[in-house]
Amino acid sequence: MKVLVTGYSGFVGKHLINVLHTEYKVQLLGRKPCSFGTVFQAELDGYASYTAALNDVEVVIHCAARVHIMNDTATDPLVAFREVNTVATINLATQAAQAGVKRFIFLSSIKVNGETTTDKKAFTAFDTASPEDAYGISKAEAEQQLIALGKQTGMEVVIVRPPLIYGEGVKANFAALLSLVGKGLPLPFRAIKNNKRSLVSVYNLVDLIKLCIDHPKAANQIFLVSDDNDISTAEMVALMAKVQGKRNFALPLPLWCFNLAGKLLNKSDVVDRLTGSLQLDISHTKQTLSWQPPYSVEHGFKLAAKK
Repeated sequence: MKVLVTGYSGFVGKHLINVLHTEYKVQLLGRKPCSFGTVFQAELDGYASYTAALNDVEVVIHCAARVHIMNDTATDPLVAFREVNTVATINLATQAAQAGVKRFIFLSSIKVNGETTTDKKAFTAFDTASPEDAYGISKAEAEQQLIALGKQTGMEVVIVRPPLIYGEGVKANFAALLSLVGKGLPLPFRAIKNNKRSLVSVYNLVDLIKLCIDHPKAANQIFLVSDDNDISTAEMVALMAKVQGKRNFALPLPLWCFNLAGKLLNKSDVVDRLTGSLQLDISHTKQTLSWQPPYSVEHGFKLAAKK
């Protein structure tokens, strides 16, 4: 089977093609060279032609995206996100359908569901989309247009919505916190023990994506994915210390201090990511695909801490 992968130079893409190239004929669509598979160099936008890259391809796995940016400097972030995450996605998918591609797997985001489940039920695959930022909106719009395209053309569409993804090579906030814990610095997170957050290791995510390539029941489904082991911020910091062989110097700063700081600094959204909950109910994924995450949270944390 010939599989086309976009976003192969990104965090998820690198792990994905490392697994897929041993079992599938992998073609890659993007700008950077790669030692796995055949690379078709092209911009991912609303105008480029992908005819050569899609030749004889049965499955497209679309991982490329303009990722969520904490301090976005774009004049209009929504326009910038839409250009890549919505318009370019639909351009590729439309050409894929025309080329006879059987299945289009879209790596979306749990931000399509929303930002928090604090004092709410866990997100499910059947919730009404409720994105709150430009990134989430662009992903939600891409999902809606992909589903419509699938109905019009018969191309099977599979949508996967992960939460925070971690593992070897992870960057951004997870890597920064991991580094602080590894330095043995006293961090004020011990009292944040009643929230719950779903995470997914890149190894569990790749395992699910691989399963979706040809599983008959994956067709035209939306799947939430996680490690199926939600943890609090305090538990996360403690595990980060454990896998790095460090003592956990977390301090029990009361939650009201975080909430007050968030209000005073107009950073309540940042504080909620530390103190609030974001849980995914992946029962639909497990039941539909007879799937269980094969790797533990500790396994992923150990590899994320790998130097």
